[in-house]
Amino acid sequence: MTSSLKISIGPLLFHWTPEQRRDFYFRLADEAPVDTVHLGEVVCSKRSPFFDPMIPEVAERLQKAGKEVVLSTLALVTSKREMEALEGATESGLLVEINDVAGVPAVKGQPFVVGPYINLFNEDTLKVFAGLGAVRACLHVELSSQAARLLSGAKGRVELEMIAFGRLPLSVSARCYHARAHGLAKDSCQYVCESDADGKPVDTLDGRNILVVNGTETMSHGYVNLAAKLPELREIGIGRVRLSPQKTDMVAIAKIWRDAIDDRISPDEAAAALRTVCGDVPFVDGYWQGREGLVWGEDEI
Repeated sequence: MTSSLKISIGPLLFHWTPEQRRDFYFRLADEAPVDTVHLGEVVCSKRSPFFDPMIPEVAERLQKAGKEVVLSTLALVTSKREMEALEGATESGLLVEINDVAGVPAVKGQPFVVGPYINLFNEDTLKVFAGLGAVRACLHVELSSQAARLLSGAKGRVELEMIAFGRLPLSVSARCYHARAHGLAKDSCQYVCESDADGKPVDTLDGRNILVVNGTETMSHGYVNLAAKLPELREIGIGRVRLSPQKTDMVAIAKIWRDAIDDRISPDEAAAALRTVCGDVPFVDGYWQGREGLVWGEDEI
């Protein structure tokens, strides 16, 4: 893949069965024209035992297919056990993505990726992470194009990445909203999040769908779609786009992005093609515009 703009598949944020996860990654290995695939649990450590035993096999399959593999770690580390698991991830031999600043000491100076859950909002913070060994930073979803431009001017050797497709991760809590919605506690959740493979929609008091609950995480209801912004992403200096896995055809999504990046279709054609794959899920790009996150294009709230 010769294009200067690379494609990553972000970590799977939803609780799918181990077999569904394995088959999803195997298909990415065989069919998806992407450069990097993220493995690992980001949202809830209780999910980890289900898929962690499969990670070595999946990582090997992806690497044999020519994909870089990154191991993403928890966005909220709250216990000694979780810290020990994070430290173990840094000994896996894979490039590790840190999503909680508590994990930075664990990398012990090794190259690492700054994940989108870390509040990296200014040039000085980016330089600090670079000095600690960061080689890539996936920017926070709330950053505008103007803020991304400022960060790009200070990135040095750090590659910048932007979530360009999928539900946006907005916050992670120590409490589990998903369990509470079913009248359960976090410690006895019965893994009810597995019943919502693309998140559980949450209505506002006036009946609008603007958020989705995914275990302990709150996400946007709409999928961000920055395909039409490809020229701007390039011009700013974003090195790669991240596609966040959803319960849709991610191979088809990746192929559309690859076609746009390689100039086989226009950015606007790519944005329209994504609509045909995603059905009725709304698109958003408000944060990139410097507006409310749920805005799409020139729409008003």
